[in-house]
Order: sequence, then structure tokens, then C-alpha cells
Amino acid sequence: MIRDIVRLSAREMLRRFAERSLSPLEVADALLAAIEEENPKINAYCLLDAEAGRAAAKASEERWAKGAPLGALDGVPVSVKDVVLTKGWPTLRGSKTVDPDQAWDQDAPAVARLREAGAVLYGKTTTSEFGWKATGDCPLTGITRNPWNLEHTTGASSAGAAAQLAAALGPLAIGTDGGGSIRIPCSFSGLVGIKQTFGRVAAWPASPFGTVAHVGPMARSVADTALFYEVLAKPDPRDWYSLPFPVEPFDPTPPESLKGLRVAFSPNLGYAEVDPEVAALVAAGAKKLSELGATVEQRDPGFDNPQEIFMVLWRSGARRLLNAIPKEKWPLIDPGLIKAVEEAAAYGLPGYLEAVAQREALGARMQAFQQDYDLLVTPTMPRPALKVGELFYGGVEGKDWTDWSPFSYPFNMTQQPALSLPCGLTSEGLPVGLQIVGRRFEEKTVFTAASALEAALGFKPLWER
Repeated sequence: MIRDIVRLSAREMLRRFAERSLSPLEVADALLAAIEEENPKINAYCLLDAEAGRAAAKASEERWAKGAPLGALDGVPVSVKDVVLTKGWPTLRGSKTVDPDQAWDQDAPAVARLREAGAVLYGKTTTSEFGWKATGDCPLTGITRNPWNLEHTTGASSAGAAAQLAAALGPLAIGTDGGGSIRIPCSFSGLVGIKQTFGRVAAWPASPFGTVAHVGPMARSVADTALFYEVLAKPDPRDWYSLPFPVEPFDPTPPESLKGLRVAFSPNLGYAEVDPEVAALVAAGAKKLSELGATVEQRDPGFDNPQEIFMVLWRSGARRLLNAIPKEKWPLIDPGLIKAVEEAAAYGLPGYLEAVAQREALGARMQAFQQDYDLLVTPTMPRPALKVGELFYGGVEGKDWTDWSPFSYPFNMTQQPALSLPCGLTSEGLPVGLQIVGRRFEEKTVFTAASALEAALGFKPLWER
């Protein structure tokens, strides 16, 4: 019974709350029991507040009994990544340098939107330190493991968010994405997540990584991700980048045809090396879009690998972040993050401004490219989930996380919506993600194509295998 409840989608929970066949408190109790059993294996949660979760669920239950739900997610459990401020709970950002003994008296905009919608908040999920890298480990909370195979990482930095979703320890999770930190773990863990147009989901305090950083929704289906997105995508006066509301509502019924949709399929963006199994599964997904009626053309967008441009912007943000931390605390910080900051010292203001100009040129290039195409489809990741500890910044192979995530960070720079959708499993049973990139402000087109493709592919969660 517990497993049946926690495996429900958010939309199914809401339907059953409305018909009174399930209560938010029943969901909360089942969820907390499942977390107690499963979390020690995967390390998804770094904070769990059962009392607060049950109190919020009880209040929701009373509202549903009166036929007066507070909002679109009333009674639905949602976890929060531990880089997003949540009133009453410490936000340690995966770092030993953050003092937990301080006033935690404000919600970030995304958390405020959840409370307004009646969501049940019950815990915070693990992250790499300050969200800096794409593997699920950090000095404070240790290793987060992939429920599909515990020897593998979920990907990061939204590591715990991915682990809890894949293990059915909650239907929705707030993640963040400063270079792929929603899409990478979604690809590795068989999930759906979107990095929406920059500014569509308000963020505060502003990320030290600047305008490549996003807060966004993660779930197990396109329909739930879209529902979650609609709740989050509202302006907040604390974020002067936030875009006006409303967004177009999304019909969760998958369309039978994508006729009229123009899609560019780029297997490698013209420069990336892709695992053969990943390449085959993503190509099959692109073919399925064609079978659904879309016009699909294999074409690269025509830019060189922008990794160095991104790293100037990103490392400069990391340097700003660490400069605010007393030097005596630096020995507590992940050594890879320290190394990134040391490398940033060489850029200088002219180097940074040149990277900004190159970023602008990249954005203009993509905007011109998508005059001819509604969507760009690529792999989300060039390979399935890494093993825990296989690659890490400054490690034996000296790999930076951007060396093995070539499809994600370009679209943080261009500020376009980019969604990861599971498109199959490798021969070893590891999920593979397909990325759908849309024009800025056109999330609805991305969701529509993803919904149709999801239905056609029929990807099943871990517990249905």
C-alpha cells in the first residue's frame, strides 16, 4: 500500500484528493515511511522534517474536506534542493563552511510559490558543494547514489532531487541548473526536467554564477513537470530578471500528431563524442518525432564548442563565491572548486568581457538558427551515468565536468528552454536522456513535443521494470 501511494504522479494525487479516495496525510505518512527505508541506501535527503510535513499535509486535508484547495499543488509533496532558501530550515549548500546556527527566516521565490499553491514541504535534498559539479558527492553529505544502479552517480548538482524521484520518495523536486544540473541528473536517472527560459522562474538571492543559473522543476513525467513549472513560473519583486506572468497553460493530454512542427536533430552538435548506445537511442527518438508528423532534419546549429566561453563565466562566478568565504575556511571546501577558482584568477576583466561578447554571439547564432526550426533535439548527455568516483575535477584523469557534459551548458548561455526526457535504457540497464531545446519563451512547444514523444516511447520507471 505504501509503495502504491508514493509511486503516484502529482496529477493522480490531486485527482484522488478531489474525489476523496486519498488524503494528503495518507500520502505524507506513506512517503515518510518510504524515505526511512530507502534513504540510507541512496542518500537523497540531507534534511527531513516529518513534523512540518505532516502538519502541512493535515492542513491540506482539511482544505480538501471543505472543497477549498489552496492552489494547484495542494497536498502534493515537494522536496527542495539544499541551495534554495527555505524558511525554518538551514540551507547549507552542501558546504561545511556555512554556519547552520543563523536565522533562516525567508523563502526563496520558488519555495514561496509552493507554499502559495498548498504544496507539502518535508525535506531538503543533497547537492554537490554550492552546486559546483555534476557528480553527486560533497564534503558535507557524502555520496548520493543512483537508484537504477547504486554503483553509479545520479549526476548533479541536483543529485538528491534525482535520487528521490527515481526511487519514488516524492513526485516533485526543485532543482537548479547552472550548466546542466537539472538535465544531467534527469538523463542519468530516467527523469524529466526543464531548464526554462532564463527569468521565467524567479530566483533570489541571485546566484554567484550569474545569468547562467536557473531554478526549475524535476519530476517523473512531462505532465507533472509542466504542472510544476506553471506553479513556479511567476515573477517575484526580489528578482529584477523575473519575467511577467502568466505562462500559457499546458494540456497534459499528449497530442496525436506533431504535424507542422519543424525539428533540427543534431547527434553531436558538430563537436561532441557520443557513446554508440546513447547515439542510437537518441536517433530512434528523433525518428519517432518524424513518425509523429514533425518535419525532422539532421542539422547542426553551426557553432564551435563554447566550453571555454562558459568556463570563463562560470569560474568567475565561482571565484566571486569563494572570495566571500574567509580564507581560514577554505580547507573545508571541495578541492576541485578551489582549483576552479585558482584558474579563474588568470582571466582578468578583459578576458571576462570577451567571454560575455562571445556568449552574446552564441545567443544570436541560436536565435537565427531557430528561425528555421521550432526545436533542436540532441542527446542530453553523451554517455550513461558514470560510476561513483569515476571522473572528477582534478582527479586521475584530470577531467572537468564540462568535458563530459557538452550538450547542456551551451543552452545556459543562450537562455533557451531545454528539457531532458528519458528515451531508453542501455544494455546495462542505465537510462539515457534526449534533450529538446526550444526558442526563448516557448516552453509550451517544448512540453508539447516532449509529451507526444514520451507517450510514443513508453519509458517506464524503475519499479515497473
